[in-house]
Amino acid sequence: MMNSSSSISRRASLKQMGMAAAGAGLGLGFASAAETVPAASGKKLKVALVNGSPHEHGCTYTALKEVAGTLEGCGVETEIFWIGSHPVAGCIACGECRKTGKCFRNDCVNLFLEKVPGCDGFVFGSPVHFASAAGDMSSFLDRVFYIASARFRGKPGAAVTSCRRAGSTATLDQLNKYLLFSSMPIVSSQYWNMVHGNTPDEVRKDLEGLQIMRTLGRNMAWLLKSIEAGKLAGVPLPEEEPRVGTNFIR
Repeated sequence: MMNSSSSISRRASLKQMGMAAAGAGLGLGFASAAETVPAASGKKLKVALVNGSPHEHGCTYTALKEVAGTLEGCGVETEIFWIGSHPVAGCIACGECRKTGKCFRNDCVNLFLEKVPGCDGFVFGSPVHFASAAGDMSSFLDRVFYIASARFRGKPGAAVTSCRRAGSTATLDQLNKYLLFSSMPIVSSQYWNMVHGNTPDEVRKDLEGLQIMRTLGRNMAWLLKSIEAGKLAGVPLPEEEPRVGTNFIR
């Protein structure tokens, strides 16, 4: 049975969530809801934004920076993690990570995995190469999610792409598959999460693309705060069944 103090806490949380929802419904917008409702637990929420481009401050960074700025404006701490310009090796299926919880290659993958427990949400950004994510980003994500898929469970995630002309939707589909495989709520925007341009200056001229990034940031902040309010109200993560694997060739 719920005691009176927890009941009051739950009612206060539900009232807080209801006020935010009402604000959005009355046309006040996601921005006001996300910015006026603090994290229910009082903790400082944090989002890691992964730059999968070989260019540290290129087009992908420009898009992620727009998302990060919006999140910061909503009271969410951010960190942009660049995977670097050195080649990122692919997984060799050695199985060592199953024993140690990290990759035997001591590179950007292990460095990022150290940050995962302290983050509440993630945005993965990549340039478009031949209608798919950059090769190093694909290798990075293959290894990260093979090692630590369970560590992302229940944490909101989003994918962002940058391209000169086309191939973004195919790349978004590829990136979103990592999130779908890991029980991560996927954060959307008002359109596909993409910007266009061949240089950062060109990206900054993509006014719609930048607006898409800002909307994504506000939606991410809203979902993070809603999850925190749910925790305070006694709503846990869904029950997780033991994984079942079915092989089609026997």
